[in-house]
Amino acid sequence: MRRGSRLEPQSKTASSGRVDWKGTFDIIVGLAVFVIAWQLVFWAGFYPSYLLPSPAIVLNRFVQMGENGQLGSGLAVTLGRLLAGFSIAVCLGMGLGLAMVSFVRFGRAMNSFSVGLQSFPSIAWVPFAILLVGLNDFGIVFVMVISSVFSMMVSTYAGIRNIPPIYIKAAKNMGATGASLFTTVMLPASLPSLVTGLRQVWSFAWHALIGAEILMATVGLGALLEFGAEFVRMDQIIASMITIFVIGLVTDRLIFSRLEERVRAKRGLVQGHV
Repeated sequence: MRRGSRLEPQSKTASSGRVDWKGTFDIIVGLAVFVIAWQLVFWAGFYPSYLLPSPAIVLNRFVQMGENGQLGSGLAVTLGRLLAGFSIAVCLGMGLGLAMVSFVRFGRAMNSFSVGLQSFPSIAWVPFAILLVGLNDFGIVFVMVISSVFSMMVSTYAGIRNIPPIYIKAAKNMGATGASLFTTVMLPASLPSLVTGLRQVWSFAWHALIGAEILMATVGLGALLEFGAEFVRMDQIIASMITIFVIGLVTDRLIFSRLEERVRAKRGLVQGHV
């Protein structure tokens, strides 16, 4: 019985890496219902076609944007900015979080200060970035970083502070100091909080990036939204919105959700329910 009970959690953990066909089917059904409802509203004629195009018109615009390179170039530029801003925010946030742990007074001050900064709308940083950094990619990345870095900072600070002191004392008694103490004890123990911080940084950075591109960029998914509004191309607006939605959904489900579940499974925090 003991062997069976010990092997059961491992089989559940192993199965967590498989494709969730039930969840995938639910998503497909939900999307199908949404498209059908969209088509019915289009047929009802509540709005002219240039204000509410049909799914077929939007699909055709997708194809046109792909053929003329607008979608590909915009997607590449947006993802490049996202990678740069996300990386900077994660590294800077972790550094600030470690500094908050090392310097108690600094940590207390920043912990209170960060609450207001996290709730500060990212779009409000745009005028500040335009004047201080410039109307360029650096300004857009600045808006992303300043809007998301505090989530990583707080998650790092909270994750390390919540480590049981006995872990650190035991590691020090066994000779762990400095970098070895951080990599072998502090980092693994705070990993669940860090993963949560990564997910929040991604979310805040993605929101800030699209908002900044609408106001500051000439190339990118946000710029495609702005050009669609200027030229009254609702089909382009909806196509760009769908692209933004799909990127956000796929990234969260395929990367961050799976990473979080793996960390939780290793910690024994995954319950055996469907």
